[in-house]
Amino acid sequence: MPFGWKPTILEVVVPRYRCWPCRRIWRHSITAAAPSKGKLSRDAIMLAVKSIVVDRMSIARVAANLGVAWNTASDAILAARTQLLIDSACRLEGVTTVGVDEHVWRHTRHGDKYVTVIIDLTPTRTRTGPSRLLAVVEGRSKQAFKSWLEAQTKAFRDRVEIVAMDGFTGYKTAAVEAIDTVTTVMDPFHVVALVGDKLDRCRQRVQQETLGHRGRSGDPLYGIRRVARTRAGLLTEKQQHRLAKVFADERHVAFEVTWSLYQDVIDAYQADQPAEGKKIMTRLIDSLQSGVPAGLDELRSLGQTMKRRRDDILAFFDHPGTSNGPTEAVNGLLEHLRGTARGFRSIVNYVARCLLDAGGFRPLIHSLL
Repeated sequence: MPFGWKPTILEVVVPRYRCWPCRRIWRHSITAAAPSKGKLSRDAIMLAVKSIVVDRMSIARVAANLGVAWNTASDAILAARTQLLIDSACRLEGVTTVGVDEHVWRHTRHGDKYVTVIIDLTPTRTRTGPSRLLAVVEGRSKQAFKSWLEAQTKAFRDRVEIVAMDGFTGYKTAAVEAIDTVTTVMDPFHVVALVGDKLDRCRQRVQQETLGHRGRSGDPLYGIRRVARTRAGLLTEKQQHRLAKVFADERHVAFEVTWSLYQDVIDAYQADQPAEGKKIMTRLIDSLQSGVPAGLDELRSLGQTMKRRRDDILAFFDHPGTSNGPTEAVNGLLEHLRGTARGFRSIVNYVARCLLDAGGFRPLIHSLL
């Protein structure tokens, strides 16, 4: 182990033994101090794992501290990761709520740059701890998620009650086909983002119809593009006045109606009681299905989407606290990890580092040190 921050190498003279009757020769065992044919002591390996998992250091920095090559440090860390952490029999026990999302693991023009991250949301739902990363699967398709679920034990699949996700229907189909009794929940953030996207499209369409060009500085609809996406209760008096001035123009009726529905969606999720929020959301979905007046093309398209995902949207109110927000938080941790390592070229190394960084192994590492 390093002395301070200086690499330290311990030279050990190992005695040899000889058995005269059988003419057998062997060396004294030092496997208690270092793995067989290893270049790092067990204490040095645990220090390296702790530096990666707890201190979030790069492998290059850990290798410099130990005075070994990058490959030597990486191989030792990955071997310890597999033996102590990833292959632990109890790692997937107690998982009842799962979050799934896509993630960009590299920003290059060539090759598949997407992976599917699978998160354990059980601790955040039960308020017993932070979420943790369970797996990183290559690709962002239905088959990628379904294959991972089917590769797990039947006991694991039977325990999973809820899968939280974004608007990608592939993840929903995979969850339903792999787990018969699962409940799929569409995350509130993505529902609000979906309606907000329709609001932006409506604003842009009305802008083109009224002024004949894209938004420019000084145009009424362009000037309130950020104000329109803000919750009504958070608007300042000046912002309310600017918004009312836009709504006063009869040519902006379609935009006003879409904005009103966007605010109703936010109010549904901000309701004091889940039952009250579910009533508001149910009324909104039903109103979009009963017939949308002409000139509201964005709401007609939104109604089709919300009709298709009706059960997933309303399931959130039956299972309050089930959000894919922690999944997005883990995504942010992985973005930081990629920056720390200055990018990855190998998906195998990336998956390994992701699990070490966000797999929830910190308490275990502290207990082993």
